[in-house]
Amino acid sequence: MSEIRLYVTTTEAVAEAVLNALSDLFGEEDYAIATQEVDEVKEIWEASIYMTADQEADIAIVFAELVSQAFPDLTVEREVLPDIDWITKSLEGLKPVRAGRFLVHGSHDKDKVKANDIGLLIDAGQAFGTGHHGTTAGCLSAIDRVLKSRQITNALDLGTGSGVLAIAVRKMARIPVVATDIDPVAIRVARDNVRLNGISEGVHLATAPGFHHPVFSDHGPFDLIIANILARPLMKLAPELVQNLSDRGTVILSGILAAQRWKVIAAYNGAGLKHMKTTWMNGWVTIELRR
Repeated sequence: MSEIRLYVTTTEAVAEAVLNALSDLFGEEDYAIATQEVDEVKEIWEASIYMTADQEADIAIVFAELVSQAFPDLTVEREVLPDIDWITKSLEGLKPVRAGRFLVHGSHDKDKVKANDIGLLIDAGQAFGTGHHGTTAGCLSAIDRVLKSRQITNALDLGTGSGVLAIAVRKMARIPVVATDIDPVAIRVARDNVRLNGISEGVHLATAPGFHHPVFSDHGPFDLIIANILARPLMKLAPELVQNLSDRGTVILSGILAAQRWKVIAAYNGAGLKHMKTTWMNGWVTIELRR
């Protein structure tokens, strides 16, 4: 099915305001919302929301009403995106990314890993998570910080995608890690990445929607749970996620727009966790909470 982009063209400040307004309207839904600079010389920016063709009718009405009421000088434009593997295309030629002790790199940049680095080899693939996105980089920085400061005996990477976060934990701490995803393609990609990173044991992968799979009861409760998903499912999962956390456990959450952070924190406060730290990166936040 075709993917549609609805967008407005404006200044950086107004694009940021539109982004915040879109986040308030759609932030709890599974839509991608973004700003980008399209003309550096003229300082022209776009604020966009992405959707599939069957979702367009309802979103277009709400977006048009928002613009007419709050930004009457702007015009909503529409683009049908070509059917391209955007993940692979967007990662072509990306340089290594450093987050704490971790260095995420492709096969062509193995020589960039220094003696004290923990190298994470992740090539472009079909699953999300390469370290170049603010949510993944934020999680890696939080993992580095938590593993240095707390005694962690096991971990869960919920919504593992490429497996990069599970690989990071295993390489740094040598503790057992469970990595799950609802998408079997992601699990196949993660399994390949685990092997490419020289890990022969200690990472248990499973296709598992929610917390109903026996892998959680078999391997939990967990001292560390990492979930880089989206704000809405994170809030829904809060009670079950905390049930699978050990008595001294730590939680790292990401996939959260800055405007959504208080709703997510409130959901986990209500489930019995205390907010410890929020890390900001490129409009996204990573939240650390503890028992």
